[in-house]
Formats: sequence, C-alpha cells, structure tokens
Amino acid sequence: MRTKAVATAALLTLALTACGAEIAPAGDAAAGSAHYPVTVDNCGTEVTFERKPARTVTNDVGITELMLALGLADRMAGYVMPDDKGQVDKVAWKDGYRQTTWLSKQQITKEIALEAKADLVFAGWHYGFDEAGGFTPQALAGLGIDSYVLSESCRSGKGPERGVMSPLDALYTDLASLGEIFDVRDRADKLIAEFRAQVAAVPQPERRPRVFLYDSGEDKPYTAGKFAAPQEIIAKAGGENVMGDLADSWTTVGWESVVQRDPEVIVINNYGSPDAEAKRKFLTSFPPLAGVSAVRDGRIFVLDYVDLVESPRNPAAITALAAYLRSVTTG
Repeated sequence: MRTKAVATAALLTLALTACGAEIAPAGDAAAGSAHYPVTVDNCGTEVTFERKPARTVTNDVGITELMLALGLADRMAGYVMPDDKGQVDKVAWKDGYRQTTWLSKQQITKEIALEAKADLVFAGWHYGFDEAGGFTPQALAGLGIDSYVLSESCRSGKGPERGVMSPLDALYTDLASLGEIFDVRDRADKLIAEFRAQVAAVPQPERRPRVFLYDSGEDKPYTAGKFAAPQEIIAKAGGENVMGDLADSWTTVGWESVVQRDPEVIVINNYGSPDAEAKRKFLTSFPPLAGVSAVRDGRIFVLDYVDLVESPRNPAAITALAAYLRSVTTG
C-alpha cells in the first residue's frame, strides 16, 4: 500500500490553515461546551479534547467499525481501508459505511489526513502509525491534528512490543474512551454491556483444545501472541493459544515451535491474497506439519481479518469459534 502524493512544507501549511476554520460545524463547539474539554487515558498518556471531533479519519476496518458501531459516521471525514478485509454489507452498522467516505485503499498518510481536513486520526501502531514512514501522533500534532491510538496496539515501554492490556479490555477501553471523546457515553456503555453479556453466555467445550492462529507466511508463520486479539478470542471460545506465552501482539515465529506445541486446531486469518483456501492448501501440504494434530485430523477453521483484530465483531467471532471447538472436543 503506497501513496505517491507529494506536498511541499508550504503547501502543507496552507492546507492546514485552510482546514482550520472548517474543522467543526457552526455552533458545534458551543453545543458541546458543557462536556468539554474532556481528557482520556490513551496508552498511558492523558489526551485532552477541547471539543467534539467533527472530521475523524480512521485507518483499517476494525478501527472504522468501532466508530460506526457507536453511530459516529456523522463525525467522520472518511476512512482508509484496503478492499480485501471481508464483507462489510452484512454487519449491523453497514449503513454507516454509506454515510461516510472511503478516502483511500492505500496506506494512510499525512497528505490524506490534510486533504480530508481531519481534526482527529484514529489509528494504531501496526494499524497506520509508523515511525519509519513518519506517520505518528507526534507528526500529526505538528500539523494541528489530534490522534487516538488503538489500545490493542499500545506499546509496552520504549520497545517495539505492542500490547499492554487484554484484547477485550482494549475493545471496551476504546469504546468507553470514544464515548467520552464524542459525548456518546450512553451508547458506549450499552454496547459494552451487550458485548460482555454475549461473551459471558458462550458455552464452553468439554476441554480446552490447543489452537494455533495462522495469519500468513511460508518460510516463517506470522501469528498472534498474548497481546493480540486472537489470544482472548481463542481463550473465551474455550481454547488455548499455543503462542499465548509470547509477550507481543502480532509476531513471527518458527515452524519448529508450531510443531513442538502440536495444535489440535488451526485458525486461519482470512484476508487478501493468498485467500483462506490457498492458505489451507499450503498448511495441509507443508511436510513439516504433516504430523501436527490439526493438519492430520483436518481441523482448520477460518475467521476473517476483522474478526481477529480489535473490533466490534470480536464477540461474534468468539461465539463462532466456540461452536467449532465444542464440535472438536465432542466429535
């Protein structure tokens, strides 16, 4: 994903100046004055919002759907998202996609945010923010644009490791924080309560089968450690993530570690190319995995990308995976 847009420092300054007067609709700041300013804790940093954001730009499908699930399409300037992240026309908040704008299928950039006249960018480390490319909350602050970092991607200390809380706690934290930022805490609390009840009601399998999350990679597999959403999706569904001892979120491991841990079920993360069927064919024909229980017994389950990153689809994913794991342990 690449964007070739080029802008000089002078043009960026002009664009920022031009957008400054258009950030909030007329009367919007006054209407929200009783609630603002509001301060939330975001990845260990207190972030203050002087008024309700009016032109939010989101990156990726899960982040976008956090906004849409809260009914905040009218507070969005648009979203950046590839077109390979699954069906979006069957979710409860599908109408929200039609109420906002698909800004780009490429990588989010400062130029995209400026062109959209963004007053807030909602993204995450590994989900848009990238120091190598210079797209960071600090860089956006220099352009007068606020940022909110996805809690699943929060960094631990000063290192590259991501994840400082359990994935569902990250989901609930972000919903609550967005509720404060946009003054819709009643909606957020209702949604959090519904999600908690849905997860609590999931029937558990007779025992906890070992599960490996396969995202991609043939030389080495890309998978989920204990701070990525699949960790808790697998756990709440009644399984055990065989890579759950890795103190990171999404990370690369060696095939030998997969073989040693002998997963009974493999969950494929379905997105882009190769698709889930191609990944299945690879896994079932890869000689080192021939003796692994999941491959030997044909126990491979598919979930979409958006199910497996922090998103309002996580509770439904837990329900679906739990049903499969129960069939495995009783079959």
